[in-house]
Order: sequence, then structure tokens, then C-alpha cells
Amino acid sequence: MPSFDVVSEVNHHELSNAVDQANREVTTRFDFKGTGSNFELAELVITMNTESDFQLQQMYDILCNKLVKRGIDIACLEKDEAVIQARSATQAVKVNEGIDTPTAKDMVKLIKQSKAKVQAAIQGEQLRVTGKKRDDLQAVIALLKNAKLEIPLQYKNFRD
Repeated sequence: MPSFDVVSEVNHHELSNAVDQANREVTTRFDFKGTGSNFELAELVITMNTESDFQLQQMYDILCNKLVKRGIDIACLEKDEAVIQARSATQAVKVNEGIDTPTAKDMVKLIKQSKAKVQAAIQGEQLRVTGKKRDDLQAVIALLKNAKLEIPLQYKNFRD
């Protein structure tokens, strides 16, 4: 029976490459000279360190540009509150991965409302959709692409 998986994943290698490129750009830019500004990647959290709130925003823009060039959807980013002290400002940016349960339930509900002849099952942090016809599965993919979900989705393991 044909099936596919709906996942929300980030390529970790490309993520580290984008952070390295952003670090390289910050060290060479004139407006960041002598500020000690840098990006640190630990697990799925990117920490931005600099001197002011304005520079944090500039660093976030640089990071977003590098991530987009590397093919990572910036919809998976979640900024924490900036911690600003005398001459230091830090901000953590979380990279969200996986489909959380409430979002997965909304996706299943959306698929059922479409009256497509498929079954959707939540399997951990992914969603498996199975059906008898390939066209039904492709219609579900189109439906999910057009849905206004707040996470980036990828469609994997399409099997006939």
C-alpha cells in the first residue's frame, strides 16, 4: 500500500556550516570590529554574543541569510528574549525539529476534513500517511503544502 512520511527536520551539517559562515562574516565586518561578537552552536541552540541590542538584530539577519543560502527554512527558528547587561548582549535562538503532538493532531484533522481516502497516523515526531492510490497521497501533500502551518515540512519515504 502506498505511503509517505511527513517530517520536520533540519540538516545538522548544513546548520553548522551556516553558523560557521555567519561567524566568519561577523569577524570581517567593519561594524563588528572589536566587539567580540560571535555565534555559538550547542546541540540545537545558537547563542549570539555581542555588545548591544541593535547588533543582536544585525547578527540575527546575518544568521537568517546564511541559513537560507544553505537551504534551511528559517520558520524552524525560535528566538528567546535578549539578555542585555552593561556592555554585553546575548540571545539564544532555538532550532525546532520534529512535529509536536498538537500540530500533528491538527494535521490529521485537516487530512480527515479533506475527505481524502487515506489514513494518517502519528508516529513519534512524524506523521505517516497511507492510501490505496498514489493520486490521493499527492493530493494530501498538496493540501499540507497549502495549509498555514507554523513549521517547515518535508515529505519522505514515498513508497508505492
